[in-house]
Amino acid sequence: MGRRFRGESHHKVDAKGRVSIPASFRRVLEASDPNWREGDNPELVIVYGDHRRNFLECYTIEAIDEVDQKIARLPRGSKERKLLQRLFQGQSLPTSVDETGRLVLSQKLRDKIGIEKEAFFIAAGDTFQIWNPETYEAEELAATEEFLDDLPDDFDPLSYLDAAGETAPEA
Repeated sequence: MGRRFRGESHHKVDAKGRVSIPASFRRVLEASDPNWREGDNPELVIVYGDHRRNFLECYTIEAIDEVDQKIARLPRGSKERKLLQRLFQGQSLPTSVDETGRLVLSQKLRDKIGIEKEAFFIAAGDTFQIWNPETYEAEELAATEEFLDDLPDDFDPLSYLDAAGETAPEA
C-alpha cells in the first residue's frame, strides 16, 4: 500500500482550467506512480463518473490499478463488470501533473462539477477529491455535521475502527 493523501485546501482555477495541486498530494502521486522518476511529471486518473457524482475523484496509478484488477476479476459480460468499466474506465481521464505542479481541468470537467474560479481539494485515503467549494459545504460537510450531531457529545469516532478488525478494508 502506498502513501495516503491527507488534508484539505482551496485553490484558484485560472481561465484555462489550471489549478495547483497541494504539494503534499503531489508527493503521494509521485510515490504511487511506479513509472515516476525524478524530473518526471506523476500520472493520475481523474474519474468523473455519471450525473450523480458532483466531484472529481483523482486516483493514484497504484489505486486505479487495484480497481482495474478487481473489475477484471468480475465475470466478463456481467452487468456489474460493464457498469464498473463504464464508471471507472470509460468516464475517466488519464492525465499527469504539469511541470509547475498543476492539473489542467478541461471545460467539460469544470462544467460537470460547477467549478469556475476556485476548487476545493480533500483527501480520501488513496484518492483525493476536487469539489466546487459551495457544493462540498452544502452536501458533504452538511451531511457529516448532521450525522455527528446525532451522536452523544462524548462519542469518539475512533471507536468505528474497532469494528474494522485486524485487516484494513480494501479501497
